[in-house]
Amino acid sequence: MNRATDRFEGLTVFLTVARHRSFRAAAAELGVTTGAVSQAIRALERRVGLPLLSRTTRRVGLTEAGERLHERLAPAAGEISAALEALDELRGQPAGLLRLTVARTAVPFVIEPVLPRFRRAYPDVAVEISVDDALVDLAETGFDAGVRLGEDLAQDMTAVRLTPDLRWLVVGAPAYFAAHGRPEEPEDLLAHTCIRYRFQSAALYRWEFVRDHREITVHAPGTLTVNDADLAVSLARDGLGLAYMFDLAVAEDLASGALATALERHAPTGPGFFLYFPARAQAQAKLRAFIDTALTVLMPEGRRKPKGTRAAS
Repeated sequence: MNRATDRFEGLTVFLTVARHRSFRAAAAELGVTTGAVSQAIRALERRVGLPLLSRTTRRVGLTEAGERLHERLAPAAGEISAALEALDELRGQPAGLLRLTVARTAVPFVIEPVLPRFRRAYPDVAVEISVDDALVDLAETGFDAGVRLGEDLAQDMTAVRLTPDLRWLVVGAPAYFAAHGRPEEPEDLLAHTCIRYRFQSAALYRWEFVRDHREITVHAPGTLTVNDADLAVSLARDGLGLAYMFDLAVAEDLASGALATALERHAPTGPGFFLYFPARAQAQAKLRAFIDTALTVLMPEGRRKPKGTRAAS
């Protein structure tokens, strides 16, 4: 019995290391020492007779045997976790760990208003939030759900709308427009200083507009490039250039007069923020509780049932 238990624990450690690609991060999640993680992996490798992980001073990777084992184990582990947490309904109260990956720009509009109410209502649910603008594979990384813009979601995910559609605006400080003029057409941006946004993939965000019911893309020029949307807005507020941002993120600055808009008649509208997850995850009481809380807080007059992301836009 102890051998079976050790084997199961070793597989759990292996999956955690594979997800993080780090012994230290796996140890932190499991609440054990890095040495204990290493010992569990060595024991598992002795048991299977093959190396499962390749370790260097900089990174941890999977060997061919490790890849095969991970491919078979990861879906099964997800099913086991879902089955165990489905038993929470018998207790009458959701429990367990809810792991969320959230786009940085969604934090003030989704997490900050929802989390306090959720924690008060469901104190037995531990919550781990990873703020990351990169697109995250939930199955690969072990997250229960994510929050992203609707246009960024994979087609095989189930999604729940959390905000209305968003309008994308060009904004700048009144002092900037006084000094440099206000662009009247999207192409006029080529003569302006634009604060560009670079994704973690290294690609630059393209500024999109609508004219005569057609989409227009402008490769915004500029000598300021950032990878943080809040910083882009802050720099625009300081008069250093024009930023491209959705309306929710700049509403207060527009209301106070700290920022003004340009090209509003060409401003496009796109899907807002959605909570997305694999269809099977909806059976988890903890996730259903979070969905219900989020809809109550964010969409009190227009609550929507989960649906496929094909309808997101």
